[in-house]
Amino acid sequence: MSALPSGAGADRAARILAFAVPAALLGGAYIGQYFFHLVPCEMCWWQRYAHFAALAFAVLGLMRPSAKVLTWLAALAILVGGLIGLYHAGVEYGWWQGFTACTSEIKLGDDPLAAIMNAPMIRCDQVQWSLFGVSLAGFNFLISVPAALLIFALLRRGEGDRP
Repeated sequence: MSALPSGAGADRAARILAFAVPAALLGGAYIGQYFFHLVPCEMCWWQRYAHFAALAFAVLGLMRPSAKVLTWLAALAILVGGLIGLYHAGVEYGWWQGFTACTSEIKLGDDPLAAIMNAPMIRCDQVQWSLFGVSLAGFNFLISVPAALLIFALLRRGEGDRP
């Protein structure tokens, strides 16, 4: 006996999860950015791009439940976002070499040149925040990959009852 729903219930659960995971992760990223001043680096943006795509596919999947391919694509984008998170976490922890590009956040005011020159550089290989030794990129991996696998399993389970 499986704990996963089957048939239409599994499909619905997959669609809801495919929407909720990237929405929650992006919400958390923006709360960190705008309320706790955690400026995203280049690899943080790569993870966000994958979750933006997942969210778009998930919204379309919620609007067209019969088009299961949209939920599959959302789950794939969530998986990609999580794997980018793993790569980013590996760079942060020094497991492998990352890219040398850094990003900065520029707030233009009266003097654009001064704003550019004084903008902080955000390095991809430095952890800005962690909990129990796990960085935000690590949490993205730990949440996204299992969620994507669960969505895939739900979608497969939903197919099981159909002729």
